[in-house]
Amino acid sequence: MTEEQIADFCLQLPGAREDYKWGGVRVFSVAGNKMFALLSAGLSFKVGPELFLGMVDRPGIRPAPYLARAHWVSMALPCPLGDDELRELLAYSHQLVVRKLPKIRQAGLLLDSVP
Repeated sequence: MTEEQIADFCLQLPGAREDYKWGGVRVFSVAGNKMFALLSAGLSFKVGPELFLGMVDRPGIRPAPYLARAHWVSMALPCPLGDDELRELLAYSHQLVVRKLPKIRQAGLLLDSVP
């Protein structure tokens, strides 16, 4: 996927919005300021603790600087993942963030097909 395809997909997720921070980093967030993906020279996003070690063992994927302790991974563009897998992981990142919100704020943001 290209950078624009990734951005378009992220913005299609329920409640997602885009901001520019830290000198031009594209930040995708939900519920105002809860980040789920970052695009700059590469792509970074949140994964669950159960996926983190397996992901960083894959070629081209490393722990995200400053965010690794929160189980974020980083990769250069073009991504070393297939399009379908990348979409699934970005939707999963979105849902990890949504599920941390208070129940009242989760309404309309949860996806049925993501665990």
